Amino acid sequence: MKKKIQSKLLQWFEKTKRDLPWRKTRDPYAIWVSEIMLQQTQVATVIPYYQKFLKTFPTIRSLARADLSKVLKVWEGLGYYSRARNLHRAAKTILNHFDGKIPHNLKDLLSLPGVGRYTAGAILSIAFNQEVPILDGNVKRVLSRLFAMTGVAKKTENLLWKYSASLIPEGYAGSFNQALMDLGATICTPKNPLCLRCPLNKLCKAYRIRKPEHFPFKNPKKRIPHIEAVAAVILKDGHVLLNQRPVKGFLGGLWEFPNWPVEGKKDLIEYLKLKVKSELGLRVKGKVPLGTFQQTYSHFKLTLHVFYCQYFGSRRTTRWVAINDLDQLAMSRIDRRIAKMVSGER
Repeated sequence: MKKKIQSKLLQWFEKTKRDLPWRKTRDPYAIWVSEIMLQQTQVATVIPYYQKFLKTFPTIRSLARADLSKVLKVWEGLGYYSRARNLHRAAKTILNHFDGKIPHNLKDLLSLPGVGRYTAGAILSIAFNQEVPILDGNVKRVLSRLFAMTGVAKKTENLLWKYSASLIPEGYAGSFNQALMDLGATICTPKNPLCLRCPLNKLCKAYRIRKPEHFPFKNPKKRIPHIEAVAAVILKDGHVLLNQRPVKGFLGGLWEFPNWPVEGKKDLIEYLKLKVKSELGLRVKGKVPLGTFQQTYSHFKLTLHVFYCQYFGSRRTTRWVAINDLDQLAMSRIDRRIAKMVSGER
């Protein structure tokens, strides 16, 4: 069965493999960047960001020596910004400890920020053709169906890694691992899989019992909290007040309009004025609502009520940014939407 899986999948991949920019290079740096970007993000979304990132930072040296603010700006809109921060940190490590070259062994790769077992396996197999397994969401789904594996994902993961490692054909690690990923992305999809077009359907246990969508077993979904918050757009002589988030943590290093979570029923404008005064040392008057914005993150939903505020003075030094410069700062998607409205309202 093992040899049949290998030959059928490699033949299928040779005929149908997706035309992706990172498949046109063997440069470990470019492959590393693509794998980090592809974490929790769809291929179609990644492609333009990947091309722009490599154009801006064509080498590890250029990335390592860049300011983090510039890296975050190029990454803006792709989400999961810890990936960009980890790339930047890892590039510095590679430059300082690995002579500017991507490590080609598992131990050293895993020592880099943001590089886990899957990413290391992808780099080693694709860039160096080493027989190292991978296991992302697509591959988990393919293998779970192929072997009709029961049990929730966490309990079967070790066995899936063993299956993934055992199937790699000698000398074809990169092609085989990419074939597994392509099969999961285009044929063995979460819903309505195209089993009749699958090169492995005659070998697939889930297909035999006509229940492919029953695999893999899913962990119960947790309800994510809904947070309401208020934000202030405070204008002064063609400038607007912004905060920069701490580099470590959620949306680290990005710029944002001052905002605070709201608990319970409150007069939003009065609450915003109190927060601006107590935490920013500014005297403002609530003016008019700019709008209500919503954003869903991986671990919570946000509803942000945004108000223009009239500035009257300050007890302390604050950071004002020219409205014309807003497009030069890295922001989250929701703050970018606000910035665009502010720029258009002048």
